Amino acid sequence: MTSVTRHERKERTRRALLDAALGLLAGTGFGSLSLREVTKQAGIVPTAFYRHFSSMDELGVALVNESMRTLRATIREARRDPRSSAGIIGASVRTLHEHVRAHEDHFLFVTRERHGGAGPVRQAIAFELKLLTSELAVDLARFRYLRDWTTEDLHMVADLIVTAMLATVLELLEARPRDTETDERILRTAEKKLRLITLAVPSWHPAT
Repeated sequence: MTSVTRHERKERTRRALLDAALGLLAGTGFGSLSLREVTKQAGIVPTAFYRHFSSMDELGVALVNESMRTLRATIREARRDPRSSAGIIGASVRTLHEHVRAHEDHFLFVTRERHGGAGPVRQAIAFELKLLTSELAVDLARFRYLRDWTTEDLHMVADLIVTAMLATVLELLEARPRDTETDERILRTAEKKLRLITLAVPSWHPAT
């Protein structure tokens, strides 16, 4: 019982550190965030930080993993929609919208740090996006008319789709005014972009 209690206490403190960092990141970049600020916000002494993370970079990577892992899982489920390609596109876009609106703090962090963040954090984001692209490329290879495509070309199409999705994320985060009508306009445009990509795919003849 004591062992379980210690574990739970440790997990609560780790969670408090992640939440504190995420809350502070709403107003600053990760590179400007100090360990002392995070621990003060979390309500622990600075030395206790090292029981959970070896450095601020490790905390940042943990935030990236947390932000992207759930996104990959939800998009993966949407891609398994048994309906037509249009149904899959619609489900994927709606899933993305729900996830962004439910976890805006995570996505603000990822989009801000993707290009201008600290090295390890930026690398972690790039790695997670590559995973998302690779998983999508594997799914695309299951379509009958794509079975003869090269791995390189499948990844090219997957990258186009992921890039379109990231553009939609940024539009949702920057939406003004923040209302249902604006969100619906963004989602309609996102669906059109993805449909355009999928319509062009059957006409593409990979180089031999």
